[in-house]
Amino acid sequence: MPILEDKVAIITGASSGLGAATARLFAAEGCAVVLGARRRGELEEVAGEIERAGGRAAVLAGDVQEEDYARALVDLAKDRFGGLDIAFNNAGMIGPMGPAPSLSLADWDTVLATNLTGGFLGAKYQIPAMEERGGGSLIFTSTIVGQSVGLPGMAAYGASKAGLVGLTRVLAAEFGAKGIRVNAILPGGIDTPMGREAASTPEALAFVESLHALKRISSPQEVAGTALYLASPASSFTTGTAMLVDGGVSINRT
Repeated sequence: MPILEDKVAIITGASSGLGAATARLFAAEGCAVVLGARRRGELEEVAGEIERAGGRAAVLAGDVQEEDYARALVDLAKDRFGGLDIAFNNAGMIGPMGPAPSLSLADWDTVLATNLTGGFLGAKYQIPAMEERGGGSLIFTSTIVGQSVGLPGMAAYGASKAGLVGLTRVLAAEFGAKGIRVNAILPGGIDTPMGREAASTPEALAFVESLHALKRISSPQEVAGTALYLASPASSFTTGTAMLVDGGVSINRT
């Protein structure tokens, strides 16, 4: 029996990369998925792949910075599939890279609004829907940047993603008694469009690979497997964690 049979999930940042890989994996495991991102065309492509494989998917394009969009995703999950059991708040952006003094306040605000406030807004509407089902699993995509390592030029990104870890821990404590588990995934380098944005030259990619004990970056599918674990009954006693999926960046000194 598929491990997410009859479950319903919202996945943001689902138009490509980790979000798209997780959507395909969840759907293959029996989960109905509501896919969110800004690019409608790409969302529909992912949903089409899922449906052709026999899965169930719905799409809603929008910006996670907007509260109405967070509410609308939950409403779609309820209207189309009957409720909400899982949320993977994965949407994010790096923003302009460079020394902190060169970062404009507008750019700082945009990165925090997308990565941190977007996660909060998602949870604000997802948690009550999960309470209606008697519990659920809430997952955030954080990062090693600002946790295991401090990478120059990524002040807003690191700060916003570190904030998600604090949010994860508070929500886990607040809602654990109601059967809602809350965890964050902290990936290392991933071969995604956003990952290639951060390491945009062969030299930069080689440097990022060298930071990992495994001396490579991951595929989106490898990290999606961790999201599946946290969404599934296999992690029924796991909450409040900042789970490293980093290829050994946090322990590597070679």
